[in-house]
Amino acid sequence: MSEDRTDGARPADRAGRALGVISRWLAILGGLLLCAMAALTTVSVAGRAALSAPVPGDFELVAIGTGLAVFAFLPWCQLNRGNVLVDFFMIRAPVRARLFCDLVGGLLYLAIGVLLTWRMIFGALDMYNYAEKSMTINFPRWTTFPPSILMLAFLVVVVAYTVRRSWRDLRAGRTVDSGSGPGV
Repeated sequence: MSEDRTDGARPADRAGRALGVISRWLAILGGLLLCAMAALTTVSVAGRAALSAPVPGDFELVAIGTGLAVFAFLPWCQLNRGNVLVDFFMIRAPVRARLFCDLVGGLLYLAIGVLLTWRMIFGALDMYNYAEKSMTINFPRWTTFPPSILMLAFLVVVVAYTVRRSWRDLRAGRTVDSGSGPGV
């Protein structure tokens, strides 16, 4: 939602600032990981074209890295109100209706985040117990689950914070801005 905010872009409380700093660093880490995946793809394609020798398991490694990067980006996106945007449909709606939709979207996202985190734990245990490995390079698949679960759990904390923020905004009748973000 892209209206002007009256409460400032930066979280004023200690928890919001801490979540913002951690989220920003996770997003930077995710960006670096994506850059590494782009470099790996470039090297593999160049090796395939020039030497008929691609990087073994390049598809598997890119899939793993991209998945981890996505989990790293989600908290920052949520903190900046970059998820569950309905500007197109809600642009002419009253402020309270937009705030209510933001709150409902946050609650749904919180439920989905908790569900995914809970089920990923069981997925990790299954991958570990069955010693499942990737097809080409025999990478143990369970090893990507612990960082993914931690980032998903952190996302749940961030979503809970933003639900609380949306509830406060709704009660105070403030407008929300998805463009400026917390600016931590």
